[in-house]
Amino acid sequence: MDITHGKYLGVDYGDRRTGISECDVSGNLAGGICTVSEGGMNKTAIRVAAEAEKRGCKKIIIGMPRNMDGTEGPRADVVRAFADLLATHTSIPIDFMDERMTTMAAYRYLGETGTYGKKRRAAIDTLSAELILQSYIDRERSEKARVVAEDENA
Repeated sequence: MDITHGKYLGVDYGDRRTGISECDVSGNLAGGICTVSEGGMNKTAIRVAAEAEKRGCKKIIIGMPRNMDGTEGPRADVVRAFADLLATHTSIPIDFMDERMTTMAAYRYLGETGTYGKKRRAAIDTLSAELILQSYIDRERSEKARVVAEDENA
């Protein structure tokens, strides 16, 4: 993987809490940063934009709620509205990643590590953002590898 990949910011948007993560500059590993509870979509968008700018991110990845059949879930319109608002606060490109099963996977992981109660609530959104971002960079890496393999076989 190209070391100049650059950092991405991952976002698991929620009405009350929004999880934030980032990947390393090589684009290999996502890690949770924090959960914000700014109060309202606009304040959250301002905070997310500030985090992305402060960390030198070159792309923001937002989890997109989808149904199990792949169609957009009922919260998709809310997430798109958040992304549109976020775009007014930053020039960093924004992309989406299917977030199906990320919250369930985060709950399962926290259960396996014995994290319950207030600690679980504090960690779930950040961990979900981390899983969303890791899925995005893994998919991106796979797509690049597929293109290279096709070029070599052409």
